[in-house]
Order: sequence, then C-alpha cells, then structure tokens
Amino acid sequence: MQIAYRARDLAEAHIVAGLLQSRGIETHVGGHYLQGAMGEIGAAGFTNVHVEDEDYVHARALVAEYEAATPPAPPSDEVEDRANSYATWFLLFLAVVMVVLFGAL
Repeated sequence: MQIAYRARDLAEAHIVAGLLQSRGIETHVGGHYLQGAMGEIGAAGFTNVHVEDEDYVHARALVAEYEAATPPAPPSDEVEDRANSYATWFLLFLAVVMVVLFGAL
C-alpha cells in the first residue's frame, strides 16, 4: 500500500477516503490511535490515506482534483449583518426582561 494523501486530521482523511471509495478505490485510513495521543490538536503527519499500489496513480489524480477545488465562498456581508442584528435584538430583549424581573423585586 502507498500513501495517497497526508491529511491534517482524522476527519479530513475520512473525507478523502470516502471520495476515493466512491470512485471504486479501496482505502485504509491510518493514524486513528495516534490521533488520541495528541488530544484535540490534530496529529499532523500521522493521519494518512493508503491505497493499493495499482490504484495509486488514479487515487493521486483524484486527490489532486480535491486539492484544486475552490473553497466555499466566505459569508457575505449581508448574512453577517443579519446575524449582528439578531444578536443586538436578543441582547436588548434580555436587558428588558432583566429590568422587568429585577424591578418587580
């Protein structure tokens, strides 16, 4: 078996392994037990996706496509403004409730 992909963490390794498996390439994700030793910090360099020797070239081509894919667009200002508006109204509502509750005491 050869390493087709060196993942940043276990989740990413399984995403790539799932991609390869969906294209008919058998995979093995290594580094499960090493991940726990590192705690919440990813065990960088230890989480790898392995494939059979005969599938290596095809797997690397698919991994290259995965790596070249454009990342999702960042949230627009409109979405961020809406979230800030909701947060402001929630805090205002909370302040009014606190004044009513503590004013009644």
